Amino acid sequence: MNPYVFIVGCPRSGTTLLQRMVDAHAEIAIPRETHWIPESFKRQTGITADGFVTHELLESLLAHPKFGNLGIEREELELLLATEGRLSYAKFISALFDLYGERRGKRLVGDKTPGYVREIAILHGLWPRARFVHLIRDGRDVCLSATSWERKAQHFRRRFRTWDDDPTTTAALWWTWHVRLGLEAGARLASDLYYEIRYETLVTDPESECRKLCAFLDVAFDPTMLRYHEGRTRPAAHLSAKRAWLPPTPGLRDWRTQMPAEALQRFEAAAGDLLEELGYARGIPQPAAESLERTSRIAAVFREDAPASGRPLPERW
Repeated sequence: MNPYVFIVGCPRSGTTLLQRMVDAHAEIAIPRETHWIPESFKRQTGITADGFVTHELLESLLAHPKFGNLGIEREELELLLATEGRLSYAKFISALFDLYGERRGKRLVGDKTPGYVREIAILHGLWPRARFVHLIRDGRDVCLSATSWERKAQHFRRRFRTWDDDPTTTAALWWTWHVRLGLEAGARLASDLYYEIRYETLVTDPESECRKLCAFLDVAFDPTMLRYHEGRTRPAAHLSAKRAWLPPTPGLRDWRTQMPAEALQRFEAAAGDLLEELGYARGIPQPAAESLERTSRIAAVFREDAPASGRPLPERW
């Protein structure tokens, strides 16, 4: 049964907000981001040729900076292998999630790692009945957030050679890359396994969206989902909305008032087609030829940089 659901989406799309809402549900626990689940499987470190885990995998997980988010100690991992016998990778991870759920008093446990939107096929192969919730946000607002994301600035520079030269166009391609991979993978899944939510409706009508999400997850609606922030909110000007634990708040990013005209021109030259496809109105009906030419040059470099980590480009690129 576990992992029961994966919450995915382009980073900076509001997945933390959705994770907090779902984690507040009485039956579902969603730990903080893992990052290591598909990577460990692809590396096959500590996994035998016939698919069973070994103690080498335990050492690898314990060394991972995100594994501690599950709060599972070495002794518990060793006990799990000792008592359960030979475990496949999928069953081993399921057992870890079960253990996390038991501690939280919840029967269902999921995961929120936005980048797993690029790994849906692998995760579906490991857990064919796991559900996927894909959160989509207007890419222009995602761009505003990503280009001001100081903590990840060096990561973007290392990952994408065009970031310093033109972060807006690069961010537009980065958003397109994530969203299209999620859309294409979701189209291959049954309707009871894949569900899309728009960030904009989640923050303007959270109750309605949470009710629909609960129906997809096959659990009763829990009003506590709307009160996830109570007792945690810390209003302070220097804190981000995430760190301040704000309730659903529309307008935290608004490209209409916060994105300069030149940046809007560049973004829509690179990602305007996808915006329209998703039902987001363009701010500029027709990008200038100069912006389209610039996009073509940067996209050529992006096509080389993006798959460098073994993740493909979307079919529609």
